[in-house]
Amino acid sequence: MLHGTPHADAPGAIQHARAYELLSKVVYLGDRRRMFSRLVDLAGVRPGDRVLDVGCGPGYLTALAAEAASPGGSALGIDPSEPMIKEGRRTRASANCSFEVDKAESLTAPDGSFDVVVSSLAVHHIPEDARGQAFAQVFRVLRPGGRVVLADFPPPRGRFGRLLVGATAGEVMRDNPVDRIAPMFVAAGFAGPVESRIGPFLHCVRAVKPD
Repeated sequence: MLHGTPHADAPGAIQHARAYELLSKVVYLGDRRRMFSRLVDLAGVRPGDRVLDVGCGPGYLTALAAEAASPGGSALGIDPSEPMIKEGRRTRASANCSFEVDKAESLTAPDGSFDVVVSSLAVHHIPEDARGQAFAQVFRVLRPGGRVVLADFPPPRGRFGRLLVGATAGEVMRDNPVDRIAPMFVAAGFAGPVESRIGPFLHCVRAVKPD
């Protein structure tokens, strides 16, 4: 499967960066830039913002966030997969777009380091027993009033879709519990999570860290 064999230090990390990048281009049928630019818009990224992309993969969303944060701002993509970080550095790094190996549940950034946190298709890769800690870490590294937008795949409903997703992406994607994301935001301390959809592929949740 594309998601690869789990590793003890990063059990949900994808190891096949270039295959993942190729599949992403195919799955979104040429509409990837519009969909992920919509995520950046939902997060309200503006010039001067410091943006963190959690579970950045090869850095597609990170690069879009860096564009929106220019001039004066920057975007940092973090991922537990070294192949993903290497691919991001190879193809998308720039003066205001950087990549580091790090885990959502144990972020190394100082408190209040970022104005915005974004994340796409990453929550289901975080070990289930570490997800609460990951949301708490996102809360910690955001400044008061900071915004977060998180997107993940909604699980397929039809029998054929479930069989296909289960065979190609695994049980985690087939049964992805996106309905638990908003409650985890609340438990971490965020105010007013708002749920929405971008096309058939992205279930989005927006929230704000109280001032």
